[in-house]
Amino acid sequence: MPLEIKKILYATDLSKNSAYAFRYAVDLAKNHHAEIYLLHVVERLGPFAESIVENYLEMKDSGHHERIVHESIERTKKRIAAFRDRELADHPEIVNEHVTIDVHEGYPVEEILTKATDNNCDLIVMGTHGKGLVNHTFLGRIAERVLNRARKPVIVVPLPEGETEASLPDFY
Repeated sequence: MPLEIKKILYATDLSKNSAYAFRYAVDLAKNHHAEIYLLHVVERLGPFAESIVENYLEMKDSGHHERIVHESIERTKKRIAAFRDRELADHPEIVNEHVTIDVHEGYPVEEILTKATDNNCDLIVMGTHGKGLVNHTFLGRIAERVLNRARKPVIVVPLPEGETEASLPDFY
């Protein structure tokens, strides 16, 4: 039975390597006539840090934290859309409407797994940093946790051999 891929969840942390991994998602989408669900999660503060920020901001202006998060998400969506448009310029067979952008606040691992299920994605594609033995030889913290918990196939794209993040193009 051939592998049927109709929707790909591409998770990005907006690093240069995640931009490199996007090319894998695009190539897979092109070969399988699939859609791409592009997800970036703004990591939520831990409970202790969040309570400190909330208490400080409440003294200054109630609702300030929510506005900051909302504005940040909107700016990030625009930057990701510009990146998407640039990357898809060489792939006329994949139109922008086939790449849905979702940016929101949450816990990355939980959101990636939940969105993959909620959006009926057949595959998860994400990049990793591979920063050496101290930070897990080939997998980043998020990629490793997604890989361990996913119930769908996951493609983790490492930095190309001999490359560093400094030699890769910017995400946006």
